Amino acid sequence: MRSIRLAAFLLAAGLAFGGQSAPYPGRRTLPPPKTAPPAAAKAAKPAAAPDPLIEAAIRAKFAKSKISADKFQVHVQGGVATIEGKTDTIQHKGVATRLAKSGGAVAVNNHIETSQAAKDKAA
Repeated sequence: MRSIRLAAFLLAAGLAFGGQSAPYPGRRTLPPPKTAPPAAAKAAKPAAAPDPLIEAAIRAKFAKSKISADKFQVHVQGGVATIEGKTDTIQHKGVATRLAKSGGAVAVNNHIETSQAAKDKAA
């Protein structure tokens, strides 16, 4: 009888304290492990925009920017933008890539050529 009471007491004490002891002073506890997002959240990604819409968005961004003077050519196929042209300002090449990505391109092939004068000026 005594052992049954002792077992019941230990069981009740374990449930009351959640089975965990207090951490040692100065000891840090680890955060819970990160779990992968549910499969439904991964499948809920929006579909990529059609190529003509991406191309139009990129051209509109170019037109609003200072790089519009360079009149770069843009073509989009499979979500990948290809930019061609020439510029006298080195920074315009990077700006064109960033604008294309913000316009919806999945990737960018930047074939813009900078003039030798621009390269000499930058050096």
